[in-house]
Amino acid sequence: MKFTCLQSVLSTALSNVSRAVPPKSSMQVLEGIKLYINGNELEMTGYDMEIGIQTKIAVSSEDHGEFVVNAHIFSEIIRKIPSDMVTIEVDEKLKVTIRSGAGDKKSATEFNILALSADDYPSLPDVDRSDMFVFSQAKLKNMIGQTIFAVSQNDSNPILKGELFDIENGEFNLVAIDGFRLAIRHEASGTEDKFNFVVKAKSLSELAKLLRDGDDDKVNIYVTRKHCVFDLNGYMLFTRLLEGEFYKYKGSLPTSYKTEVVVDTRLLLDMLDRCSLMIVEHTKAAVRCLFEDNEIKISCSSSLGNFSDQCKADISGSSVEIGFNCRYFIEALKAAESDRIRLQLGGNLSPMKIVPLQGDEYTFLLLPVRLKN
Repeated sequence: MKFTCLQSVLSTALSNVSRAVPPKSSMQVLEGIKLYINGNELEMTGYDMEIGIQTKIAVSSEDHGEFVVNAHIFSEIIRKIPSDMVTIEVDEKLKVTIRSGAGDKKSATEFNILALSADDYPSLPDVDRSDMFVFSQAKLKNMIGQTIFAVSQNDSNPILKGELFDIENGEFNLVAIDGFRLAIRHEASGTEDKFNFVVKAKSLSELAKLLRDGDDDKVNIYVTRKHCVFDLNGYMLFTRLLEGEFYKYKGSLPTSYKTEVVVDTRLLLDMLDRCSLMIVEHTKAAVRCLFEDNEIKISCSSSLGNFSDQCKADISGSSVEIGFNCRYFIEALKAAESDRIRLQLGGNLSPMKIVPLQGDEYTFLLLPVRLKN
């Protein structure tokens, strides 16, 4: 088997497909990328049994066949080879020869590595394409970026290690929750079909790296009972769905509040960043927030020392003193991506709701921490 192609095209494809390859596996073949040559087309697949990424590129070849190469070694060789063109040849003993240039055996740069047989490489799931919807890549990328911070890291409830795609009546909510905070990102879905499935956060993190920011770029999303496929920009990302019942999040959203605070996001975020210098994570020290008289006063006390600060805000309703996990508060503010935000509070033991100044693109909930007197 032999083929020639552009080094830059092959290198980019390998980099993206490698995202689905585990660095270490009990199955050596999974540490590799499967290459399938079919005439002038090269198909590349990475798969860790949970996430699979596949793409195809144009090559110059008249051969057919498949083999598996170590993803890290092969990607690094292609990335560093000093030529616009690269030629790859595989003999019957699966010795792979990689040369710079368009097939000249007198090339100055040549690598020889061993491949594995593709016979033991697992097949990607066969996904029915009948249930699908089309969505904006830029919007989905933004939705993931604004919610993934709230995904659970705890193994006690595995389904919360993913995000809920809740699509119904033309509305699309992407939801993450970890038991201490909740993040919802809302958009019009562009479909009247109903979908309700949970995608592992790791899969969404890799998907976000493939998504583009262009207004016209779309992603086709195919859904079955156990799998989901994202088809975009010449790549197919396969992922196993998380099974179980996701938290019924709509019932936990406060419908009223006693205090509303409108504040400059950057001012509040900078204060909390300074406060975090005095908080040792393992001690679970809370940041104390006092909302009154059009000022936000924050303070904390830990084994490292004490901190206090304040900033102006527009506050309506009752004054309230409440405690929060400082890191959780910071992560929610960073995800807001708004110059000014609304903080809505129902009391010192009720969750705080963070929403944009206008509209309903996102909703974040943050549970309070009981303060020591």
